[in-house]
Amino acid sequence: MTVTLTEQNYPIYERLIKEYENHEDFSTRGGKFYMGSEEVTTYTFEMDYYFMMGDNRHYSYDSRFWGFVPENHVVGRAWFVLWSIRHNVEKIQTPEGVVESRSFDGIRWKRCFMGIK
Repeated sequence: MTVTLTEQNYPIYERLIKEYENHEDFSTRGGKFYMGSEEVTTYTFEMDYYFMMGDNRHYSYDSRFWGFVPENHVVGRAWFVLWSIRHNVEKIQTPEGVVESRSFDGIRWKRCFMGIK
């Protein structure tokens, strides 16, 4: 995949390019991007990367916290769903705006121990 480098996505891709793609000389200076002394505007990734989401979606330290994971760092595979609960979601108007209220609404038994393809 080829991405256009911007000041907004530099923090997202910097670690991938420097550490995983072995381009320690990748940098930004004055709003421009450099690979060594050569100015670059795009970058084509050499490896495949994955976004990993934790099993506790709202409170997991996952790719939202530590970024994308290169394929050669993936060491396992999910086999089945262990536990699946249903939430009752209600939108409540407060003086600060609309907030979501979640409450336990049962176990989704048909999903528990279901294999993952």
